[in-house]
Amino acid sequence: MLLHLVSFFNPKAKLFIDGRKNIFELIARKTNADCKHIWFHFASLGEFEQGRPVLEELKKLYPDKPIVMTFFSPSGFEIRKNYPLAEAVYYLPLDTHRNAETFLRLINPEIAIFTKYEFWYHYFKVLKANKVPLLLISGIFRPDQIFFKWYGRFQRNILKNVTHFFVQNQESKSLLNNLGIDAVSISGDTRFDRVAEQAASPQQFVQIDEFKGNAKIFIAGSTWPQDEELIAFLQQRAQDWKFIIAPHEIHESHIKQLSALFPDALHYTKLNENTDLQAAKVLIIDTIGLLSSAYQYGDISYIGGGFGAGIHNTLEAAAFGSPVIFGPKYQKFQEAKDLLTIGAAKSVSGKDDLFAAFEILQKDQQAGKKAASYVKQHTGSTLQIINMIKKLI
Repeated sequence: MLLHLVSFFNPKAKLFIDGRKNIFELIARKTNADCKHIWFHFASLGEFEQGRPVLEELKKLYPDKPIVMTFFSPSGFEIRKNYPLAEAVYYLPLDTHRNAETFLRLINPEIAIFTKYEFWYHYFKVLKANKVPLLLISGIFRPDQIFFKWYGRFQRNILKNVTHFFVQNQESKSLLNNLGIDAVSISGDTRFDRVAEQAASPQQFVQIDEFKGNAKIFIAGSTWPQDEELIAFLQQRAQDWKFIIAPHEIHESHIKQLSALFPDALHYTKLNENTDLQAAKVLIIDTIGLLSSAYQYGDISYIGGGFGAGIHNTLEAAAFGSPVIFGPKYQKFQEAKDLLTIGAAKSVSGKDDLFAAFEILQKDQQAGKKAASYVKQHTGSTLQIINMIKKLI
């Protein structure tokens, strides 16, 4: 009821509700229940990009096996609902026993693959009851999660339905082992494979090339308002650098707010043949789908989100050999901690910190090389997971 009320004011909540209306009728119409499917579930867009290398490798190996993808959130579904390698893409129906039984009957999964997060009691229970292998890939666990609290018995029971865990680090494996869960492998993070692939053949942008020219570029990706205030401060003090800003939210009110901070900025969607790109100092990427390749232009990259729930993807920039800067809330991200340890990143808490980090990294000739090397050294997770899947299907 509350979600329905919120949907009148929140576009994402409306998509969340509308996308699940008549969902089973849609699935029955689009998906052949007599055919076995590979089921990939992702919480959102970030998890999709994380699991994408496994999905694409499976499709190469088994081109005739149809894939069904589901998303929990609108931000993933709305962007990837027409993903060409999937037979169908759906919102995941809400986690009830009846929904789980109906959904699995309609898609008839041969195997289910969940990425990083998302632990659904009824779906996991019904998968196990139907003897469908369930893998969790690129998982990461921390002692402060409810699974490892004295009152987390219900959540621990959810985990025991998983056939095999592929986790990112030793801590995650040890935590699961301590619960009596032994079907665990340390495979690392499939995002390394994804970003390495992107960096090897990035999309090219003629207009951004012209904007860059011979200048040094500071690129800020997936930014939020608090990040952008810091970047505006830095931009006023680094007049010999050019700035590219790709905000996390590109709705009209946020772009107006960003334009007020950078009044002379160009907007990517408004560029034309008459735009003087070489004279411009700031370019705002006000559309989606460009950022992962746009990091190729960054001499230093700032990753947003570190003043909120947590930083966004640092690896996309690091793969291009760019040192990274991010806010103080990075502790949940192993790669951020690793990049700090090897001297390829700086964490900042305010304007003075940002300027100091910028001064250090622009003089450090090794930081970017360390970032690229770190990514390269951690590839290979996809192959390990694929070898397990080949034994199960």
